[in-house]
Amino acid sequence: MNANNLRDIRLFVLDMDGTIYLGERVFPEALRFVERVRAGGRRVLFFTNNSSRNPDVYVRRLCGMGFPVTREDVLTSGDVTTAYLNLYHPGEPVYLVGTPALEEAFRADGIRLVNRADGGFPTEPVSIVVAGFDTTLTYEKLHIACNLIRNGAKFYATHPDFVCPIEGGVQPDCGGICALLTACTGVKPRFFGKPERETAEMITHLCDVPPEQIAVVGDRLYTDIALGRNNGLLSVLVLTGETARSDVTPDNAPDVILENIGEILNYLS
Repeated sequence: MNANNLRDIRLFVLDMDGTIYLGERVFPEALRFVERVRAGGRRVLFFTNNSSRNPDVYVRRLCGMGFPVTREDVLTSGDVTTAYLNLYHPGEPVYLVGTPALEEAFRADGIRLVNRADGGFPTEPVSIVVAGFDTTLTYEKLHIACNLIRNGAKFYATHPDFVCPIEGGVQPDCGGICALLTACTGVKPRFFGKPERETAEMITHLCDVPPEQIAVVGDRLYTDIALGRNNGLLSVLVLTGETARSDVTPDNAPDVILENIGEILNYLS
């Protein structure tokens, strides 16, 4: 473990589900961590792959849980996806498999969605299908997305998580939805969010902090930890969510493993 390297970190990128809270239960050590880190002149950025909610919902939720945040403190996989669409596909029609909240966020970011209010098949050509964590998923959405992808639409997804941890179990997440669509179309999506390079680049650009002074803290090996491992950021695994210590192998090992986020404070000067 390279826990002493935590002393050099100026920006902590914090996962949410399973890292600072689980369901509606806030981890007390997370509240202490954020307060102490900010008091020491360091910054925290709350990043979630969960694209089922509008980013403003996370701001209100975090504030209600006792974390004082603004919109600038919160980044989602949906934000990374819309930034990519605006850069490489400006103005192109998009069919979104997502919640009404994600639709609202996409439209607010200037994405031209072709989703119909009645849930029917789009009435204009569609060049891109984007899948998110859709807790309002219907068979009709899957039917439409499947046919659009089979007819040549590009297939993107906000993030690769297969499940979302909740108290008492898990929920099927974006990666699970995409696995179904891939099975039906033979097409694998391009994922955004953690652990993709676009996410690391967006974080360093928005926060103006070099990679060697950034730590990613989370509970998932294939998203949170892989974001650090793949992009030159310090990776910190906490055992309060999806991952157990026995799941760690030499191929997926983080830089640091801790029981909970509060233990980071032991290594900060």
